[in-house]
Amino acid sequence: MPFDSYGVLSGTLHRHFRDRPDDQGAWFHVNLEVDAPGGRYRCAVDVDSKQSATGVRWKTLVLAPSVLDPVPSLAPGYHDLSMSSGSGALDYLRHPALADRRGCLLPRNPPAWLRTVVDRWSPPRPWVSGSNLDAAGALEPMLVPGRPILVFGEPFAHHGPGMHNIHQNQGDPYGSRWWDDNGIWQDGATLTRRPDGWYDVFLSRFSSQLDPTDDDGHPVAPPT
Repeated sequence: MPFDSYGVLSGTLHRHFRDRPDDQGAWFHVNLEVDAPGGRYRCAVDVDSKQSATGVRWKTLVLAPSVLDPVPSLAPGYHDLSMSSGSGALDYLRHPALADRRGCLLPRNPPAWLRTVVDRWSPPRPWVSGSNLDAAGALEPMLVPGRPILVFGEPFAHHGPGMHNIHQNQGDPYGSRWWDDNGIWQDGATLTRRPDGWYDVFLSRFSSQLDPTDDDGHPVAPPT
């Protein structure tokens, strides 16, 4: 079943810091401190697994504010979002600004000339794999103190104001501890607004998460 609560925090980035690698639990995070009318929020962005074989993949994008409507016009603070298309919620596989559209544009085994044309019109946006240091290094250049920031995810139930699950939240396989959290239109992300008004975007997902997914966010079994 999807999250009980999902939304976006709009505020100003105060600072960021990395977890200490030896005493911060099973997952490394880049922690964001975000100022908003409700106080200073801590937002924990997963950047790798420390105690399992599950790795993290990521990609960075630059997006115009118009493709994120209506979220860029929201007042500072935390806002619940309906987990549906058009609400401002994010879905890595379904949101037209985030989904890798190349798969639907190319037939199987396309000729080289067609691949070149499609790559120019819709450049591939591959997921990158690496260490927690690599992932943190990809995120941190956009974490400029004083920048307006949007953090999508699930609000903390405890530990004070903050956000977690700032990553893909669908596609976890059957039998995993996160199967029950699968859902569509509830993916997390970190976005900071550049001086030109566009947004730097960091998306992350776990290597164990599969796609495509069904309407419940569960992986669709490949045809046999």
